[in-house]
Amino acid sequence: MVKDAYGWMQRSLNTIHQANWYRSVTPITSIPGPIITVNGREMLNFASNDYLGLAGDKRLIEAAMNATREWGTGTTGSRLLTGHRELHRQLELAIAHLKNTEDAIVFSSGYLANIGTISAIVNQRDIILSDEYNHSSLKMGAKLSGATVFNYPHNDINHLTNLLKNNRHQYRRSLIITDTLFSMDGDLCPLPKLVELAQEFDSMLLVDEAHATGVFGNTGAGCVEYFDLTGTPLLQMGTLSKALGSLGGYVAGSATAIDFLRNRAPSWIYTTGLTPADTAAALTAVKIVQQEPHRRAQLWENVATIQQKLGNIDNSENPNFSGFTSFTSPILCYHLKNAAIALQVAQKLQQQGIFAPAIRPPTVTTSRLRISLMATHEPEHIDRLIEFMMAI
Repeated sequence: MVKDAYGWMQRSLNTIHQANWYRSVTPITSIPGPIITVNGREMLNFASNDYLGLAGDKRLIEAAMNATREWGTGTTGSRLLTGHRELHRQLELAIAHLKNTEDAIVFSSGYLANIGTISAIVNQRDIILSDEYNHSSLKMGAKLSGATVFNYPHNDINHLTNLLKNNRHQYRRSLIITDTLFSMDGDLCPLPKLVELAQEFDSMLLVDEAHATGVFGNTGAGCVEYFDLTGTPLLQMGTLSKALGSLGGYVAGSATAIDFLRNRAPSWIYTTGLTPADTAAALTAVKIVQQEPHRRAQLWENVATIQQKLGNIDNSENPNFSGFTSFTSPILCYHLKNAAIALQVAQKLQQQGIFAPAIRPPTVTTSRLRISLMATHEPEHIDRLIEFMMAI
């Protein structure tokens, strides 16, 4: 009898199909923007994290092309060997300036930034307090660190406080980890309260600003700036792949903390440095964020527009529109009963030329449509979204 050591994979896929959890890629054959080409058809794009519309900006494209011509397509090694370019340092200093921190370090992805940072600063002798809605990279970093992990209910300060009171004294170090803007719900963490708890219980605090950078704050520095907590001793992680329109991740903080990560973060030490193209594009984007605040203002105007238009809808006549949650950010969630219904609604929207894919477990606990706004959306784009959702 021939044994098949890999047969379990197909059985697992069958289970995923039955639960309506199966995922596949969708070919997009156009430059990123509010209108994209999906499977050969133009659609309004309400699924992008390109909040400021920079991923297709000609200046980023030109910067990437020029960097490739000058330094090649890849860096060929880790930053500590052959992978470091002066361009990397320019980007790190620009991020530190944006975040108003002493220094910053750039990773090859946001996922690598989180798992590398967390596993570098805590281990088996330590404790991690993690919001249950945190991004996968934060959760995986906590798991890989070997620290004892306590997940607290989403944004539940009372529960977190009790966890710290009952457990902090048993561990050498403590680390609180949280998204600042939660990508699948669109709400913010209670950052001022978290800072207070970190100080009270002698705990480190790592905040993931991936979806907040470029979006929140007077200068686009993120939620730390938005909550007027600039200068607070914490670690700020973020990505270069959302509002900054490129690829990569970063951590900003004190000079000591960043120097420590250069010597102890395995996902930085043992990973090839960010490509010249991605680095140059991100550097250009950071400058644009600071020099063109009107982009951020337009994004928030679009948030206000959809909030007003949805607020004008009579929910007694259109009860389905009560499913929308959060108008505190450019991310809106429309909760649905189950994964099958979410897939059906997303498919019907695509038939009408609206691209807003279904988000299902295990990514989230409840199925939903995740609708994200961009600064480059026009009022008529928002009108069409609402019109077709009402029709569905």
